[in-house]
Amino acid sequence: MFARVLLVALLTVAVTAEAQTPVESARALVQRYHLDPTALDRARDLLEAALAKDSQVETMIMLSYVHFLWADTRATTVEDKLAGYERGRELGERAVELAPRSAEAHLWYAINMGRWGQTKGIMRSLFLLPTVKREIETILTLDPRSARGHALAGTVYMEVPRLAGGDRAKAQEYFKKGLEIDPRFTVLRVDLARLYIGDGRYAEARKELTRVLEERAPRIVADWTVKDVPRARALLESVRDKR
Repeated sequence: MFARVLLVALLTVAVTAEAQTPVESARALVQRYHLDPTALDRARDLLEAALAKDSQVETMIMLSYVHFLWADTRATTVEDKLAGYERGRELGERAVELAPRSAEAHLWYAINMGRWGQTKGIMRSLFLLPTVKREIETILTLDPRSARGHALAGTVYMEVPRLAGGDRAKAQEYFKKGLEIDPRFTVLRVDLARLYIGDGRYAEARKELTRVLEERAPRIVADWTVKDVPRARALLESVRDKR
């Protein structure tokens, strides 16, 4: 009896695995990259192979996302990071061409472009700003409740110098709006704290960073574990005694 139950269970797992699309399999890998960083390598390779066989928009979008994560967390040199973000940007741009009404396509196109610019250097990348701002407007028109879209908008307006179009008040509005939409999307709190620190509002920054560290149900556990918690701890330590 036990052997029969075990056989049924194994067959069910096999059928389920076989039924998964490459995007679904990659998504499952991404959700646990905090437990196994190489999961991002496997997700990337899986999606690249799938894309080589069949140019599906959903594959492009997911692969753009994976390249962003890979460049953020796995790349060990600036050159590798830039190459990862650039590949993500190319995929996002192609997805936008094929699915112009897809907020996700616009999102990963813009995020990879923006992160490439951050890595390259803001002043050396200002030529990208009009495109990034246009994409932000499109993302939030297509999906006004995109927490990632608000996070992207806030980061752009915070990072860009005022003379080039930066606006810290507008950045704060975007961060806070994103947190109204999803208070457990912890990267928004980290970046809002960064803005507060830059403005000398240390008590408010400590409050946001503490909430990141004390979050018990983060929206994206892997990002919270690998990126948000370490950044929050470092930032909190840097302002611990500031008034």
